[in-house]
Amino acid sequence: MAAYINEEAKINRIRELIPILNEAGKAYYSESQEIMSNLEYDRLYDELRTLEEETGFVMSNSPTQNVGYEVLSELPKERHPEPMLSLDKTKDVAVLKTWLKNQKGILSWKMDGLTIVLTYENGKLSKAVTRGNGEVCEVITNNARVFSNVPVTIPFQGNLVLRGEAVITYSDFNRINDEIEEESLKYKNPRNLCSGSVRQLNNEITAQRNVNFFAFALVSADGVDFHNSRKYQFEWLEKQGFTVVEHKEVDSSNLEETVKWFADKIVTNDFPSDGLVITYEDIAYGLSLGRTAKFPRNSFAFKWKDELAETVLREVEWSPSRTGLINPVAVFEPVELEGTTVSRASVHNISIVEELKLGIGDRITVYKANMIIPQIAENLTKSDNLAIPDTCPVCGHKTVIKQQNDVKALYCVNEKCQAKHVKGFTHFVSRDAMNIDGLSEATLEKFIQQGFVREFADLFHLDGHKDAIVDMEGFGVKSYENLMNSVDKARNVTLPKLIYSLGIANIGLSNAKLICNYYGNDIQAVMHAKTEELVCIEGIGEVIAESLVDYFKDEENLRCLEDLLKEVVIEKSEENDGEDNKKKLSGLTFVITGSVEHFANRNELKDFIEKNGGKTTGSVTGKTDYLINNDVTSTSSKNKKAMELGVKIISEEGFLKLLEKEE
Repeated sequence: MAAYINEEAKINRIRELIPILNEAGKAYYSESQEIMSNLEYDRLYDELRTLEEETGFVMSNSPTQNVGYEVLSELPKERHPEPMLSLDKTKDVAVLKTWLKNQKGILSWKMDGLTIVLTYENGKLSKAVTRGNGEVCEVITNNARVFSNVPVTIPFQGNLVLRGEAVITYSDFNRINDEIEEESLKYKNPRNLCSGSVRQLNNEITAQRNVNFFAFALVSADGVDFHNSRKYQFEWLEKQGFTVVEHKEVDSSNLEETVKWFADKIVTNDFPSDGLVITYEDIAYGLSLGRTAKFPRNSFAFKWKDELAETVLREVEWSPSRTGLINPVAVFEPVELEGTTVSRASVHNISIVEELKLGIGDRITVYKANMIIPQIAENLTKSDNLAIPDTCPVCGHKTVIKQQNDVKALYCVNEKCQAKHVKGFTHFVSRDAMNIDGLSEATLEKFIQQGFVREFADLFHLDGHKDAIVDMEGFGVKSYENLMNSVDKARNVTLPKLIYSLGIANIGLSNAKLICNYYGNDIQAVMHAKTEELVCIEGIGEVIAESLVDYFKDEENLRCLEDLLKEVVIEKSEENDGEDNKKKLSGLTFVITGSVEHFANRNELKDFIEKNGGKTTGSVTGKTDYLINNDVTSTSSKNKKAMELGVKIISEEGFLKLLEKEE
């Protein structure tokens, strides 16, 4: 920490630190952006707090005084009966020991999500609110009712108030992010995703996010004797059906080894945690200590003392994404951190590159944020000579630096950049299209970034990059061989699947089958189809027809298809001519909505209908014969439309009975 000559210099430093920390906090909590590392934020925060203690000079806008940020949601708001304070914190186990003295304590995870207060009356959940800014909270009762593990009713019939943390697991976080196409719309971390999920206006979205609730404090329970024990409170909450935060009883003799036990376990946890919390086991003793203006005195937070390793920056990879954003990734000499070897860390954006003053060959220190995510802590050399690329590493097009919310980022502005079309490649290899196993979206993105894949036909020449693929993270000889076998199988394909795989707007597999059947499975005829011909096909409207015709008008699309046709053999599709009339569902049109039970998924049901001569479409119209929905009484838009048009709504059971009648 810097040495300060006099009080005036200390006060000036306080004035410097406050806007820096407030800007970083606002970016992180309100805008889901990161303009400095967690380690740097904690260092500056601790410096500020020490200076305030030394000088007695505290400004009203200091982050040490603000319990939280202003609530910005449209949810109903109300005031907490009394302020919800944050906890004092340390990274030193010795401080915890001094604080605990000769008392017993309860040590538990400090979950990294959103704090929620639940109220139960007469055994039923009556209210749920967020912590908000500590003074004003948001009412999220409807959302809490759909948390994956919150009981709506409990055995206890009195008034109960408890606090806990709503969190989203890393596995659910990754699942949800994988479903988001736009890179810029992906969530930065589970905490941000949880915050948005808990505060949704539509609790159906909350339910889909699989939010978990971990109880960490019992505020009050009418008439229950807890024997003056926090541990007993936790046991009682578990009996009521709540998931209680994992915890252990400690005293000064086993505190250090218990902290180490948690530290060893965090690396395998599926839920996010940014430290530990210790609370006095003796409830009355803890409450007798009262509180400061900012902190209660009965609990203390422990944040991990980040394990730092010094290494050398060898290169920065510039990784383009689907939105054109080019992310800098630091590659350094491998080091051991928290029991694993790391050699890469995201630098996030140009602003952080500039703040760190990076240069190739610089000595840097690295750590794992929350003991999981590798980050650069500090650049010891600060050569500041890193060249920002002026061309995209994938397409070679000119790059630009854009600034949004005071954050600079590098972008490729070429609309035809292959990196922007990874979703098209993902669709091409999907099960209902070319069905090439072993090519996840992440793998395709790597192949595109490395220049292995520029068009669909290139996927059939991956054998030319064998050595590089085998050496890639997550691959090996066996994975490579499995991929090549899958590619070879994909060389034999039906024309409808080939047309569907191209990703033509509005052309689904069902439409592709109708079109290909009409043109006798002749690829040249499909490529030269006219709009007036296509609209004559039952089930093909003008929008679909124009999409197909426009696609084949594009010379680049035609060139890529010609290259692709050199790699594949088009198999003859099942002939429907003359046989449809003999099939059970001939002449019937179906729409499928909701979940299915008798089939693996809706696509399997769709294929079954089509194999039996029926047709499937995506929307209910006057030409629809049946809407299949297992919830026949649903008030969904499709059910309403079907009722308006007089279309029969049947369940899967009804559909199977229909098949029996047709036999």
